[in-house]
Amino acid sequence: MTYRHARKAAYAAVALCALALPLAHQQPAQAAANRVRLGSASDVSRASWNGPAFTMNGAGAVVPASMSRAIDDIRGGTGSLDVVVLAGSAPTSGSKTPECDTVMTLAGVNSCTTWTLTAAADATNSQVNTDVRNAEFVYFAGGDQCRYAAWKGTPLEASVESVVAKGGGSGGGSAGHHINSPIVYDACNGSVTSAEALANPYDRTITFTTGMFQWPDYANVINDSHFVTRDRMGRTMTFVARAIKDGLTTGGAAWGVGVEEGGGSLFIDRNGLGTEYGKDAYVVLGDHQPEQATDRTSLTYSDFKIWHLTPGTTFDFRNRPTCGYYLRSVTAGVPDANLYDGTPVTNCGQSGGGSLAETEPNDTRDTADDATALPSPGTITGDMKSTSDRDYFKVTLASGQTASLTCAVPSAYDMDLYWLDSTGSTLERSVNDGPGTDESLTFTRTASGTDTYYVEAEAFSGSGSSPYTCTLTKS
Repeated sequence: MTYRHARKAAYAAVALCALALPLAHQQPAQAAANRVRLGSASDVSRASWNGPAFTMNGAGAVVPASMSRAIDDIRGGTGSLDVVVLAGSAPTSGSKTPECDTVMTLAGVNSCTTWTLTAAADATNSQVNTDVRNAEFVYFAGGDQCRYAAWKGTPLEASVESVVAKGGGSGGGSAGHHINSPIVYDACNGSVTSAEALANPYDRTITFTTGMFQWPDYANVINDSHFVTRDRMGRTMTFVARAIKDGLTTGGAAWGVGVEEGGGSLFIDRNGLGTEYGKDAYVVLGDHQPEQATDRTSLTYSDFKIWHLTPGTTFDFRNRPTCGYYLRSVTAGVPDANLYDGTPVTNCGQSGGGSLAETEPNDTRDTADDATALPSPGTITGDMKSTSDRDYFKVTLASGQTASLTCAVPSAYDMDLYWLDSTGSTLERSVNDGPGTDESLTFTRTASGTDTYYVEAEAFSGSGSSPYTCTLTKS
């Protein structure tokens, strides 16, 4: 029995989601909300937290690597925090708290509380909402996202949002992954396959819930899970086309985020930088209206832009890239071959996507590599060749112009970032602790005229040939 089936097998009746709940989802009433708490009986109290942080998992289970990253980011590497798991049913066999069992093995956890909620009224339960508001991370278990979508507009939705607002985090797997996107494929009329969705993009099983969770830097996204194993690229393409056609997004574009099962997890930090763990993920962009998307007619859509994220690679959701994708189309319901792999486009013109690799020696301001002409957003790469290595890049900004730099740092070393003025004085810095810890900084020139600034990337500890990758955005 799969994880998702185990969750679904014990679901009780729950009220309507965004649409009227069909007969297939109506089941006999079961027991009221059930609470199981592991760890300390008292919640942590602290003035501030360092998130938000998010984990988007391809299957229901907690992924220890990305969850540890979220816990460390939120608590800033010190102290401990509380986690709440929200589930629509208890598993029919094994542990009744599988997510908390994993969470409690991780460093920095004070407690983990599992709430099994089997009725719509549970979303107003005062103890449920107190536990969630006192937590620093909320994890949605796998199961059926229609049950979670039924919580839209309830106190429980507001409680989860308060956790993120205070610098905590949210996440989930399978159904829990779906519910954490702003456009939710809610499956309230049943699940749909890729073949069915491509054959009719307005199939009755394709329904969406919108206006629930709107996480920072994650606008216009539709999540999908079990991505490669269950061949869900086609249906995600359909979801993206539908979202554009139906006006569910802003700016005429929609983004699908599909994460593979078996340990796949997309971690997103407070700067909007996503890092893939365990298995592959895909980001699917539709940036124009579909050529054909009507009821009972096969989908036609040209040139979906697809980014393939392998473990360890990153995707900047705050400054979304305009290069590095491969192209795939759907014609009369038939998708191109090789949907899950392709040769990335590297020449994307002046609209962004350029790159600059460091050229040694660039160890002083006088020998700095010039990033001024780099299209925005652009990519800067280099490495810390020794424990005393420093890399310099120069950028010219005009009055009122802002530069943002986000760097993905490999686990081989701890790198710090400094934004310097033309004389070498430090104006901004990013000095997060730990090998592999990402760095980011932002600077706005307020003085009149233009001036030259320098980015200094400095090895704090460790070294190696593994590259750091920085995204430079100028606005």
